[in-house]
Amino acid sequence: MSRSSKGSARLATAVVLAVGAAVAFTVPAAAGDVRTPRPGHSRHVLLLSVDGLHQSDLAWYVARNPHSALARLAGDGTEYTDARTTVPSDSYPGMVAQVTGGNPGTTGVYYDDTYDAALLPAGTTDCAEAAPGAEVDLTEDLDRDKDSLDAGQGLAGLPGGILRMTGDPRTLLDPSRLPVDPATCTPVYPNSYLKVNTVVEVARRAGLRTAWPDKHAAYDILSGPSGTGIQDLFTPEINSTAIGYPAGDDWTKDNAATESYDSYKVRAVLNEIDGYDHSGAHKVGIPAVFGMNFQSVSTAQKLPSSQGLAGGYSAGGRPGPLLARNLDYIDTQVGAFVAEIHRQHLDDSTTVILSAKHGQSPTEPTALTRIDDGPLLDGLNAAWKAAHPGAGDLVAHAVDDDAMLLWLSDRSQAAADFATDYLLSRSGTGNGIDGAAKPFTRSGLSTVYAGRAAARYFHVTPGDARVPDLFGIAQYGVVYTGGKKKIAEHGGAAADDRAVPLIVSGAGAGHGTRVDRAVETTQIAPTILRLLGLDPHALRAVRVEHTHVLPAR
Repeated sequence: MSRSSKGSARLATAVVLAVGAAVAFTVPAAAGDVRTPRPGHSRHVLLLSVDGLHQSDLAWYVARNPHSALARLAGDGTEYTDARTTVPSDSYPGMVAQVTGGNPGTTGVYYDDTYDAALLPAGTTDCAEAAPGAEVDLTEDLDRDKDSLDAGQGLAGLPGGILRMTGDPRTLLDPSRLPVDPATCTPVYPNSYLKVNTVVEVARRAGLRTAWPDKHAAYDILSGPSGTGIQDLFTPEINSTAIGYPAGDDWTKDNAATESYDSYKVRAVLNEIDGYDHSGAHKVGIPAVFGMNFQSVSTAQKLPSSQGLAGGYSAGGRPGPLLARNLDYIDTQVGAFVAEIHRQHLDDSTTVILSAKHGQSPTEPTALTRIDDGPLLDGLNAAWKAAHPGAGDLVAHAVDDDAMLLWLSDRSQAAADFATDYLLSRSGTGNGIDGAAKPFTRSGLSTVYAGRAAARYFHVTPGDARVPDLFGIAQYGVVYTGGKKKIAEHGGAAADDRAVPLIVSGAGAGHGTRVDRAVETTQIAPTILRLLGLDPHALRAVRVEHTHVLPAR
């Protein structure tokens, strides 16, 4: 994934949206239409996100392993077979949705690397003279040291000593890399960038304990605007240099390394189930809201091969050898959590919710078309300057994975239309799953929303400082990348990007229940609060979008 800021033609992470339709917020049901779990049925909610996992992957695995931990989790609880994550289906909006109940237009979080037309660039000190417009980076680039597993804390004995990493990773963020608030001329930390509150903030106000591990220190965003939501936030840096691998390789470049990385977080959660902090050194009590995300399914889907096994999917969307092996790993870890909950006699007071921040696309390998997006943006900028002598680059910031999202230096409708017309007129040659040349049209896009249409799509006011000026929905199978090192991506709007599993199992959940009607991962947040006996409407996004708790049937 490449990144580009103002003045650069390289693209970064990807963004995408539902094909041919605007993002739909959860529609309130008629009175009596939705049954919900009895309030206060749980004392602990363990939330697990298996990044990249599709509902179809879960169904495939359970059918072949009916006595697995995943099969038991689904069979003992309520399984939602038609759950959809956010658009864009990136990690940040996907995770933020699960803990706020809101979509990007409400939360203000569209991706992991975006742009805000109202903030000032990182490092600004003269706020009276600086021009607004700033990259908002929520990736490893904010770390004090992004090459270190501890993000620059300076721990000895890594990687094994990583459990001694601080539970307050905000201290590991470099403030000189944060955008600046023009009103205060101070850095904007990730938590204060979030527009709405989170379930962990509500839980903390009720005197309950909270914890969470994730992949970057910038996941402090989940603590919410108050900054106090997560008491124990464990964030080993996934994009740091993996120990024992070739120079420059991070933990995502080999699936075995990603599993090792995931296992540190698993150990942290097991410690928390036992009533300790993530390190296992301090007895603090079992959190009311805690959990983790797994990264290894995602790398098994993206890597062409690893450990001598083919990555991704076989024909017909069946998990290939590497992914199938990794699903065994996930099953083992989920089984370890369930066993530890049982060992601690927490079965009747703990609910496990399993879902995913995002899926991965394409699952049909022959559909893959890899397109180098750099020349497309270079061409767009050149065309703009040719038509507007003396102008600078039109693209102020861009992110691409399996969709296209642009912020423009000229935010007029005319500029948005210019970018749309240019992109939809571009044809070229990319490469397919076999690496052979493969032609593309329309810059690989199926639909483009720009200017006012983009604002309507995200349900925000035109001119909103955070909304992209243009986003393009990619043709199925398109991945924007300049090389051949990955065979899938997320962030998009295809079913492969959005169709994720959703299981609620344990205290307060139905037994052996299957719900086939459409639900959204935004509904996880109010469901967590209802399970804990707290008011779902304490969440601002729930009030704005009328997000319901998950139906019981």
